[in-house]
Amino acid sequence: MRNVFFLSAATLALAACGDRADEVRGVDHSETLLSVSASGQAESKPDRAQFNAGIETFSRSATEASEANAEKIAEIVAALRELGVEEDDIQTQNVSVRRVEWGDRKGQYQASNVFQVTMDNPDRAGAAVSAVTEAGANVLSGPSLTMSDPETVANLAYADAYKAARIRAQAYAKAADMEIGRVLYIRDAGGQQGQQWLRGAQAMNDAMVESAAAAPPPVAPPPPPLVRTAPRPEEGSPGMMVGTTRSQVYIQVDFALREK
Repeated sequence: MRNVFFLSAATLALAACGDRADEVRGVDHSETLLSVSASGQAESKPDRAQFNAGIETFSRSATEASEANAEKIAEIVAALRELGVEEDDIQTQNVSVRRVEWGDRKGQYQASNVFQVTMDNPDRAGAAVSAVTEAGANVLSGPSLTMSDPETVANLAYADAYKAARIRAQAYAKAADMEIGRVLYIRDAGGQQGQQWLRGAQAMNDAMVESAAAAPPPVAPPPPPLVRTAPRPEEGSPGMMVGTTRSQVYIQVDFALREK
């Protein structure tokens, strides 16, 4: 009798296990798993411009080189302030004084001061570059255009991707005479925002990875090199042309379909 009791208990336990949902995917026996891959896009106009500018001066003494450098830097900063650039948006990047040990200037001292300028109006970045060049800047890099809140734009792209995944799932469900019961899983597969790679939670699958990898590899490009002895702009030169930056992302969504 005792053996019969244990057999009955084991039978009930197996039956209970058979009624449970699939613990791995979360799909009940009455549901059908549908896995959908989709992409989403969003575009935004850059609202920030940054560039590096500075001056290099040479003299027979370190003191004279530094004083001449400071005088020219003051003129360059004054030109930026006249354009409405705030002092907090002019940040020093590098200050140095060194003795030149080779070339035509051997034995002289070189003083260098490079700073970064941040502007909230990219349309005026061209005018700012022209102003610092006219003021004597002979070191120039940029400008580069970015967005002050790239995450918000990326989220719009992800919302667009989910909407696309949902519409595709509904099409599958309708064709199979079923309906969407639940959303089981959403996987962020990353994407690209302009030249910046957006990292996802993990790779979706081989096909999706190959599709996402059609663009350049997910490595941020190096910053533009400093350009020595910047040429003076032509009078009346136009401002910068600011286009849009595209965010494109990929997701995978698992749906549970059920009979109507």
